[in-house]
Amino acid sequence: MNLIVRQAKIVDARSKFHNEIADILIEDGFISKIGKNLKNTGKYQELELDNLCVSQGWFDSSVSFGEPGYEDRETISNGLSVAAKSGFTAVALQPNSNPVIDNQSQVNFVKSRANENAVDLYPIGALTMKSEGKDLAELYDMKNAGAIAFGDYAKNIDNANVLKLALQYVQDFDGLLIAFSEDSSLRGNGIANEGINATKLGLKGIPNLAEELMVARNLFLLEYTGGKLHIPTISTAKSVQLIKEAKAKGLNVTCSVSVHHLTLTDDKLNGFDTRVKVSPPLRTEADRKALVKGVKDGTIDVITSDHNPIDIEHKKMEFDLAKNGTIGLETAFGALLNIFSAELIVEKLTAGKPIFGLETSGVSESSKANLTFFTTEGTSVFTKQDIASKSKNSAFLGEKRKGKVYGIFNNGQLILS
Repeated sequence: MNLIVRQAKIVDARSKFHNEIADILIEDGFISKIGKNLKNTGKYQELELDNLCVSQGWFDSSVSFGEPGYEDRETISNGLSVAAKSGFTAVALQPNSNPVIDNQSQVNFVKSRANENAVDLYPIGALTMKSEGKDLAELYDMKNAGAIAFGDYAKNIDNANVLKLALQYVQDFDGLLIAFSEDSSLRGNGIANEGINATKLGLKGIPNLAEELMVARNLFLLEYTGGKLHIPTISTAKSVQLIKEAKAKGLNVTCSVSVHHLTLTDDKLNGFDTRVKVSPPLRTEADRKALVKGVKDGTIDVITSDHNPIDIEHKKMEFDLAKNGTIGLETAFGALLNIFSAELIVEKLTAGKPIFGLETSGVSESSKANLTFFTTEGTSVFTKQDIASKSKNSAFLGEKRKGKVYGIFNNGQLILS
């Protein structure tokens, strides 16, 4: 479709139009002109919204949709619709379906479910067969089928030799490994952050050390083997420091943090609300502040929603039995705008593209029209009625959010929320 976006503030630090208010002319899926008061010859649809801002399309490096196998939690079709209305033009799909995405046919299947969608879906292949941490999956075949990285979602590779071999193997085809870091023996039967709140509530704790020890081990392995490593959803101050030191040494390591770890703490445990039971667990205010600082100083490369729908049967139950996970696509921008500028949010919601080997299209003439529309004005409280996901397990229910996502334009399609 052909479109004129009217009076939009451009938020793109790499564009010469950054912070300008201008019209954007889109023809045949590309930005053909950016300027003031562009004329409409009658063949263009127009988009004009209050206090409109536009940036390059956002990318979420970690989403789970359930399909195949857990369609009651979320389908790929509805999940992509939620992503579009939440401002994301591309998502990386975790392999934690049933069956696990650990071979070429499974990669092809999930990609086929996203054909001709406005949102681009990029599968992450499992690092090990069935994500059991024992034998390497068909990494090269999955890479050829379109997998952009390899990792076992929310599962630590306990066997150091498996991760070492994987780091060495994928260098032959420039593969990226994702290493969730949590020592299973230190985690034990823990279900919440080890600290005052867990002690008061009688909940078994997961110490910061469980994460930090594995982050340190994985960085040592990376230093030994070379290659590229992404450490997802870190949650402690020490993890930030370890990764900062590794980067200073020249290691090719990147990391992400979830929106909920940036904005919520283990104070939310009061009431035993299972919607805030996540992996890794919500930490202390001191950890949260260290994560925010890590985002601002560039140590943390990417922010993810870590969107993980869980069906009510596995969430609305005793705290120790409930599954980990929260949905997060719908609340990502509004929650982040409480603590960061729009420019920094855009940077961290797009920085994952080059890390995962994806094309980057800025807001400039002749670029592909891959755009997110939003406003920084207004406040609201997130309620159950705002949830478009099939699952309703949001840790952000009742939380205040700023601004609003209007929608996206990508693959020649305009999707508005």
